[in-house]
Amino acid sequence: MIPVSLLVFVMGGWCAVYLADTLLRSSSTHRISYESWLASRGLMLSPFHVRWQTTVFNRLFAYCARINPRALYLWFNGGLVFGIAAMVGSVVLLVKTLQQTFAQMTTDNPRMGGQQTLQVVVPGVNLPTSQMAYFFIALLLSGVIHELGHAVAALREQVRVNGFGMFVFVVYPGAFVDLFTTHLNLISPTQQLRIFCAGVWHNFVLCVAALAFLFLLPLFLFPVYSTGGGALVTEVVQGSAADGPRGLSVGDIVTGLEDCPVRGVEDWTSCLSHLSHTPQTGYCVPVASLQPSWAHGRAYKRLDGTMDCCSNNSLTDLCFSYFKPQSRNKEREYACMPVRKMVTGTQACRSDVDCPAHSQGASICVTPSLENQTRFIRVTHTPNTHMLFVGYPPHLQYAVSLTNFVPRFGFLHLDLPVFLETFCKYVVSLSGALAVVNSVPCFALDGQWMLNALLEATLVTVVTDRQKRELIGFFLLLAGSALLAANVALGLWMVTAR
Repeated sequence: MIPVSLLVFVMGGWCAVYLADTLLRSSSTHRISYESWLASRGLMLSPFHVRWQTTVFNRLFAYCARINPRALYLWFNGGLVFGIAAMVGSVVLLVKTLQQTFAQMTTDNPRMGGQQTLQVVVPGVNLPTSQMAYFFIALLLSGVIHELGHAVAALREQVRVNGFGMFVFVVYPGAFVDLFTTHLNLISPTQQLRIFCAGVWHNFVLCVAALAFLFLLPLFLFPVYSTGGGALVTEVVQGSAADGPRGLSVGDIVTGLEDCPVRGVEDWTSCLSHLSHTPQTGYCVPVASLQPSWAHGRAYKRLDGTMDCCSNNSLTDLCFSYFKPQSRNKEREYACMPVRKMVTGTQACRSDVDCPAHSQGASICVTPSLENQTRFIRVTHTPNTHMLFVGYPPHLQYAVSLTNFVPRFGFLHLDLPVFLETFCKYVVSLSGALAVVNSVPCFALDGQWMLNALLEATLVTVVTDRQKRELIGFFLLLAGSALLAANVALGLWMVTAR
């Protein structure tokens, strides 16, 4: 469900703006001066929509349109080819997404929710409030680059640009360019197609550029940040399993989970997944360290069938199981032992064979006896001692935020690489999504004009009657609009109602 506080804030804000606008327009004293003020600043207000338009950037667009005409010709021809391919690809992608949504609606498997190719984003629901700044800035940047493509392509085809503007609809920001319609209608369908395809083409290029920057980020930051030496802790969720005096702290570098080395965030994730799906790791301890008072603890079955032998719910002791040395029947013994003392500095093992003898005598492999899906994990992190975790491994993953980048100098901020990484990921996602959605042959989107221009450029000799071509275009647009509407409606229902 949509958070009530967010809904009240958005509705209250728009109601206040609309009420102030209505009062000023109805005032005989302030009406003329207010409307003149709006017009002079290019502002337009309507319910849940505010729009700003200016001609300040027209010279910049004209300058860009004059840079290397031959290169621009090839550039926008490439955009034309991409736009046509994107129209087909976007329809295929929406059909696939719709199938995935129906599959998710008819199953109780919670993992199906992450398998959708495209998802509707609702701030405060499936977009955390801490990520909203990234989302809105990346969305606005993607919109501006999209419209920049339209403006430069239009001027190159001798179509006048009346102005550039930005808007906010409900909470979503966007941008637009106002083209002179008469000039647009006078040029050929191929020229029109170059203009209409330029927006999605620039979104695709921005997506690729952000992806390349994300991939090369370790190289760009190499002089000031190192990578490959572990995962740096940037945040610890208060009250989580990783919090506490002997837990993780901001600035710690995690280098291992049990015998699984951690060189970065990807290793951290894969190690936790590996530990979740493999049997519990054991630890090599000297036989002499198994004191009689520990080894003779009475074991009992838990409700899930696993064994426990620590009945006092101690925070420092844990039940371990092992095979008694030189025992013929090979039955498991259980001992309640002080966990930190038993596992500090010991070698990980799977069986007694992995435990070599040393100066203190023979060693055996003792394994924590835990509930199903629960794991005991030693987290190696510098500069402190091991953090000991008992619980469900994914809980540990959500308890901390990590980064691959470790500052080389103390004055550098830990969050700078995180900000760059997160922002680039949002630009990749949102610019790519704008390229897909705007390519759909749908009413009021770029896809409508792209389809109309494409039909005029290709079907003139096949379907000579203009009205028939327009009818074909109308039904294709109707189908595309219905497909997009179904995806949005079902996507919103999946996000907000479930």
